[in-house]
Amino acid sequence: MSSRPLRDVAPVVPPGDDPLWWRSAVIYQVYPRSFADGNGDGTGDLAGVRAHLGYLRDLGVDAIWFTPWYSSPLADGGYDVSDYRTIHPAFGTLDEAEALIREALALGIRTIVDVVPNHISSAHAWFQEALEAGPGSPARDRFWFRPGTGPDGDGMPNHWISNFSGDTWTRTTNPDGTPGDWYLHLFTPEQPDLNWNHPDVRKEHEDVLRFWFDRGVAGVRIDSAALLVKDPTLPEVPEHPAPGEHPNTDRDELHEIYRSWRRVADSYPGARILVGEIWLPDIDRFAAYLRPDELHTAFNFDFLARQWDAAQLRESIDSTLAAHAPVGAPSTWVLSNHDVTRPVTRYGRDDSSFAFLNKRFGVPTDLELGTRRARAAALLTAALPGSLYLYQGDELGLAEVEDIPLDRIQDPMHFRSGGIDPGRDGCRVPLPWSGDHAPFGFTADAVEPWLPQPADWAAFTAEAQAQDPDSMLSLYRRALAIRHERVALGDGSLEWLDAEPGVLAFSRGAGFVSITNLGSEPVALPQHRSILLASGPLQHGLLPSDTTAWLEVDS
Repeated sequence: MSSRPLRDVAPVVPPGDDPLWWRSAVIYQVYPRSFADGNGDGTGDLAGVRAHLGYLRDLGVDAIWFTPWYSSPLADGGYDVSDYRTIHPAFGTLDEAEALIREALALGIRTIVDVVPNHISSAHAWFQEALEAGPGSPARDRFWFRPGTGPDGDGMPNHWISNFSGDTWTRTTNPDGTPGDWYLHLFTPEQPDLNWNHPDVRKEHEDVLRFWFDRGVAGVRIDSAALLVKDPTLPEVPEHPAPGEHPNTDRDELHEIYRSWRRVADSYPGARILVGEIWLPDIDRFAAYLRPDELHTAFNFDFLARQWDAAQLRESIDSTLAAHAPVGAPSTWVLSNHDVTRPVTRYGRDDSSFAFLNKRFGVPTDLELGTRRARAAALLTAALPGSLYLYQGDELGLAEVEDIPLDRIQDPMHFRSGGIDPGRDGCRVPLPWSGDHAPFGFTADAVEPWLPQPADWAAFTAEAQAQDPDSMLSLYRRALAIRHERVALGDGSLEWLDAEPGVLAFSRGAGFVSITNLGSEPVALPQHRSILLASGPLQHGLLPSDTTAWLEVDS
């Protein structure tokens, strides 16, 4: 969303592009601030990513998804975009981004970028123009400015609750200094919501898609994809809204927007994909976004939100596959991301499910148990039909960092909760690459990273784990190699096998079986020719609790 002229760029076509690559892809999420620092200032950047592309190739990923790398005040980790056509100076330059896209492609790795269509930064030129223009101006029509209620206009237009807790309206000050209208923000006040009924908003976002597709990106991840459209009357949220009748979530009008975006994506050579971040409890409403003329895939958050329990996970797998089947879309499987408590910590808790509203300080965890379960979950999800998402650091078995000093916390979720919610910084701590002391190769040795790392991370560095055949990194590398070698893995069908209570066992084509023991006692393995891979050692030939094994069986 920049008014400066664009230089001509010939569209980049991924070499040897498979039009169905996305149906089975392993996609690695990079949070740029925390991946690797190439210039030694304590903040991760594109130079750091370029220096570690070989690591991602060796890991076995097919694509990299970058959280926002654009110009931004970073009020919400970059999800407050001020200009989609420039790179945040802390991360690098547009030339560096284009070089990264080319270099990754040369290694067989595609690039997916993030767009945030629900809102922009309050520092964006559009919003600044709207503030300066004053009430009733056309510039304000791109947003949701409304007068307040009550005789002095000091009441909010409605009482919607923010996704980050607290109110969703902030009052402006008129150019003459008097109190002005209010504006809507479903997240922070620094992230004013856009009005998707306005033609400028629709055209600009389609132009942004073209800008990045022209530069060779293979896809776009859409943040908060179900929130864009609002009921223009801005009514209060009903206690039990009917499907499609929530005033700010999952509105039916959204589907035409994504059909238009799909036409843009399909106009490019090769497969350029659209991936939605869609948190919806109704699996059928979720699947509606994946019809053949809308989004290609969407994140399946139901699985990661479930307890470590065989019945719950099977229910999630079955309902996910059933919902995707009628629209012909592949399922996606993800254990965490930049918003979610890391699996090693989450799976070690009495309540191993995930919900934003339940995050609190001081919840105990058993990291040994959590690590064992995270290893088992890694193999379980990698064997399921569809595409697989992996958040940076999960392949190293990193735990959530839960002792960040209060004066170092940066996440607005913490502050808007009144300090009750610890926020999301614990899964965003910079990665450990090498060495025996902080900053563990993330940045220059004498530089303090933007978030502090635990002092005991030496054993978790990529360097240390690469030398250990039993490490989490070695497990992921072997799993992804097998996944690529075996045609039956990735997209395709799944057949459940008879198993004891607490056990999930299924076949993927001829000759491959995955079995996960979520029960409390060791269980016998099905008849097999060999064990391809196991998340932990067997006990006297039996599969222990919280362990997954991949088996070669007779066809």
